[in-house]
Amino acid sequence: MSGEASAPGASPRAPRPATQKSSGTVSKKGDRGAKEKPATVLPQTGEEEPKSPEEYQCTGVLETDFAELCRLSGYTDFPKVVTRPRPHPTFVQSASLSEKPTLEDQRLSGSCSLNSLESKYVYFRPTVQVEADPEDKSVKEVYVRGWKAEERILGIFSKCLPPLSQLQAINLWKVGLTDKTLDTFITLLPLCSSTLRKVSLEGNPLAEQSYHKLMTQDSTVVHLSLRNNNIDDRGAQLLGRALSTLHSCNRTLVSLNLGFNHIGDGGAGYIADGLRLNRSLLWLSLAHNRIRDKGALKLAEVLRPFELTHDELVQRRRLLLEKGTQERSRSPSSSRHGDSRHGDSKTDREKNQLTGVSSVALIDKSEKTQTVKTPKGLGKKKEKSGEVVKKEEKSGSGQSPIQGTPKKEDPAKASKGKVTIPEQKVTKGKGPKPGNKEKRSTLPESELAAEATEMLNPLLEPVEHRDGKVFMAGNRVLLHLNLLGNRIAEAGLDGFLYTVRHQAQSLRPRSAPKGPVGLLRLCLEKNCFSLQCPAYTMVQELMLPRDPISKAKAQAREEEAPVPPS
Repeated sequence: MSGEASAPGASPRAPRPATQKSSGTVSKKGDRGAKEKPATVLPQTGEEEPKSPEEYQCTGVLETDFAELCRLSGYTDFPKVVTRPRPHPTFVQSASLSEKPTLEDQRLSGSCSLNSLESKYVYFRPTVQVEADPEDKSVKEVYVRGWKAEERILGIFSKCLPPLSQLQAINLWKVGLTDKTLDTFITLLPLCSSTLRKVSLEGNPLAEQSYHKLMTQDSTVVHLSLRNNNIDDRGAQLLGRALSTLHSCNRTLVSLNLGFNHIGDGGAGYIADGLRLNRSLLWLSLAHNRIRDKGALKLAEVLRPFELTHDELVQRRRLLLEKGTQERSRSPSSSRHGDSRHGDSKTDREKNQLTGVSSVALIDKSEKTQTVKTPKGLGKKKEKSGEVVKKEEKSGSGQSPIQGTPKKEDPAKASKGKVTIPEQKVTKGKGPKPGNKEKRSTLPESELAAEATEMLNPLLEPVEHRDGKVFMAGNRVLLHLNLLGNRIAEAGLDGFLYTVRHQAQSLRPRSAPKGPVGLLRLCLEKNCFSLQCPAYTMVQELMLPRDPISKAKAQAREEEAPVPPS
């Protein structure tokens, strides 16, 4: 039994080694698989894979970064980053209707209609459109159009836009911005590249109209477009204050587009007040608003000499005093020269401030020194000039090889007391030339600083005194003003005629490159006056030789005109 049992049992046991071998091979494969599994699991970013947008490291490719950040933020369906569609430059006209379409044309037209329907639906899907450089494919402009940009989306943009090193413009058109999301967007701008200069927020009306936050002193926005935002006089007041006040001024904004809003005469007056002390804005559009004659006259008044207010006069005096103290502290000859002169000047200035001498003497330092020192006695001037001559003789006797050195120091010393400068120019014609050269070589920083303060603060510009009032030359930095489609009548037109005529007459004897030239283009069409009225034709005649666009058109017409046969 045992043998029989063993015999039949041997038959099933015979194949067991094979099965064991096969199981052995399976176990070996399993061991290999077990060894290989960790190697395959690790590259699948088990622990290295970011689980939140904060952990994600942007690559600089907007399409990849935006999609990954949207997934990490919990979005399942999110906009795609696509290239902004552009119309083809060459348009081929279709076949004429007289020709009968062939079967191939019918099949093509059917496929084209289906493709056009699909393309229409694709066009209306939310996308992030970009314009890239054709050579290095770097993103230069970003367009978000027609879909609501929530705060989470703006947070994603604040993560993926800063790595774009060539970004120049951000355009948000009808994205449903609120005052809260605008603050989020403003915090995004400093994080972006320094090449970002243009911001367009069109079709985004805000309840608090806080667009002025984009025009702060530390803002880097150069071109700002705020069309179709329902901005009224209250919003224009905030924008005017952002342009300039007595103590602050925007120095970066070059162009501002406020077209298609609800700005009236009051808002135009606030914008004009902002233009009084602003010297950076070159291009301003107030087209298609509600401006009438009163607002137009305010804008025209700022572009020609206007009277300074009491607050502006007080601030001007403060700036002049600060400038004088800075010049005295910077000049090296203040301690070397006779202290009696400076002491007299200081006491004279204190007396002038206490007694309140005429405002003309307090405003202009040159007029002040001359009007104060001349009535107190010319004998002092002669004695002081005699003392200066004696000092020159003493120094000349000690330094006989170089007799011109003390003469070079005199202009620098006399720069503060302006009495001795004409005497040196009259007596010795060659003396001032080396003195000026020495000034340029030894004191360039002080001169540059003085020029910078004059350029930065318009209250230090030259003024004109008439009938006891102080007038500033006006804003001549603004080159382009667009008032198309408002409600301006002939009274406002006459104000602009007077301004344009004054600018044209004041710039005739001077050369244009030396300073601001005033308006080069003025758009007044589609208002409440006839284009054939004499005032408008006079404005056009005065602006025609100054308008660069009209000049280019005239040159193009002359080039295209056929040459008459001889």
